[in-house]
Amino acid sequence: MTRSINSVAVIGAGTMGTGIAGKCADAGCRVLLLDVDRDTVDAAMHRMTDGRPPAIDNPDRVNLIETGTFDDLAKIADYDWICEAVIEDLATKRDMFTKLEHWRSDGSVISTNTSGIPLRSITEGMTGRLRRDVVVTHFFNPVKVMKLLEIVPGEETTPDVVEAMAAFCSTRLDKGVVHAKDTVNFIGNRIGCFWMLSGLHKARKARREGGLQMEEIDALMSAPVGLPPTGLYGLIDLIGLDVMDLVGKNLAANLPAGDTGHLYTTFPEEEQAMLARGQLGRKTRGGFYRVTRTEDGERLRETFDLDDAHWRPSTMPGVAADASTPRELMTASGAAGDFARDLMGGVLAYAAGLVGEISDDIVNIDRAMRWGFAWKRGPFELIDDIGHDTLATILETLGEPLPAMLRVARDAGASTFHDGDRFLGLDGHWHDLGD
Repeated sequence: MTRSINSVAVIGAGTMGTGIAGKCADAGCRVLLLDVDRDTVDAAMHRMTDGRPPAIDNPDRVNLIETGTFDDLAKIADYDWICEAVIEDLATKRDMFTKLEHWRSDGSVISTNTSGIPLRSITEGMTGRLRRDVVVTHFFNPVKVMKLLEIVPGEETTPDVVEAMAAFCSTRLDKGVVHAKDTVNFIGNRIGCFWMLSGLHKARKARREGGLQMEEIDALMSAPVGLPPTGLYGLIDLIGLDVMDLVGKNLAANLPAGDTGHLYTTFPEEEQAMLARGQLGRKTRGGFYRVTRTEDGERLRETFDLDDAHWRPSTMPGVAADASTPRELMTASGAAGDFARDLMGGVLAYAAGLVGEISDDIVNIDRAMRWGFAWKRGPFELIDDIGHDTLATILETLGEPLPAMLRVARDAGASTFHDGDRFLGLDGHWHDLGD
């Protein structure tokens, strides 16, 4: 069957559903946007053009969007792609999928927008038609801005469904499509959340044993390794401790037995105390950092000192200047190098052990981290910069086993994972990017 997508029904008018509907309308698609009541849908339509930022770039395209409530689900029969974007709750999604399957037409594609619920859990026991026509479409927020889109098929999803979704989302929606497997948190969040959650624990060690300040830790985990300027604590402030707590609980329940991530699914005690008192991040005007105004009206940036549990003026760290490249930082002496090797060495080893489990190749993993978390280099590009032999030595010093892809590179006699338009596969052979 040849699938063609020209119209989209979005079920759920929250932040993600509104963003998906706006993006599709901007692309010239006819869009149906439904939610539980008119007030919710009307609020979503207001955000289309008047939100900060608006969900749609071309205000004239808002006329392509028809709205309604869940009482209008019969209308989805006239749409090529039905995108479920209701709340991140398994029971709610399963209930909605049952209703959508009743009304959608043969040949339509159906997807769930979820950041980590396995597709198999959503579709278990449902019709063969649905299981053949379904994928996960994991958009990142804000939809209009973020490049990454993870597409995840189920065990029975037909190839033409994946091909149609990938073609539509890359060509019409201008997304960077990454092909992931149906595993917890898929690719980007699996590695990115491991970096954040393990980072809290390893930063605690660096503060207490290495004497690093929180601002120094964020400076190290930004430009020197090609990560965004928020660093570790700043990024979690942006996301929210409450969200990261839910992520940790989801990982604890769904990670495979023996996965290293199980070590970091709960917060250190200092962050646990912050969560308990509602000190969550920017949404509560204060997490690890906050901005206040002095009596004379000047802006004052403050840091919540985790070890002394009080607010203090933020410092301007200079340690990042000591190591301007990943390799320089990872081979540096002193507390900064120790911390970088502990955290980044562990994250890169984690990624190198997941090839085959979360993705068939290193390219999709690298792209997911660049497009979804704004890393300048993906994990395997970072390893190429550091040197996989150097990383292997670091892991040996840390007492960590050599992960699968490092063993592949060693056995293949390859000095890098990327070589121009080729990449090293899990089979130990070179593959063209176009394969």
